[in-house]
Amino acid sequence: MTSVVTVVGGGLAGCEAALQLAQAGHKVRLMEMRPFRNTEAHQTESLGELVCTNSFKSEAPENAHGQLKREMRSLGSVLLRSADVSRVAAGSALAVDRHLFAQTMTAAISAESRIEVVRGECLNLPEGPAIIATGPLTSGALYEAIGSALGDRGLSFFDAIAPIVERES
Repeated sequence: MTSVVTVVGGGLAGCEAALQLAQAGHKVRLMEMRPFRNTEAHQTESLGELVCTNSFKSEAPENAHGQLKREMRSLGSVLLRSADVSRVAAGSALAVDRHLFAQTMTAAISAESRIEVVRGECLNLPEGPAIIATGPLTSGALYEAIGSALGDRGLSFFDAIAPIVERES
């Protein structure tokens, strides 16, 4: 495989996509704007940094959240392996130590020889195969580029606020 897949965004979806592609034999260019361009929510330059809640919700197999985790685990999700390493007690929910989780995800990306991490803001949609995984904190320039390509009606993001479960609690 000679083509490079560009993944824009070093959050949860971008990191998992980059790792899955690399494990399947693809070369990956993972673009992350931090630390050169920060957001209001991020506190570090780590990949996979959780910015709102540290809970991945329920692991109970009888609900959609638990079923999704079961399916992701069966597909070798590095994100969930990192979550297991950084788990904190939270009843039936999968909650993590945010800093340890981000360190574990960053280490997993750094250890993968097929992934090149490019630090800097992505101003335009990449040429060739690409995944845009920037989420609600997409920079203004990239938001405009996506809007130009899709039309403004194609842009929306919904999120929910959830509590942070501390290790000491």
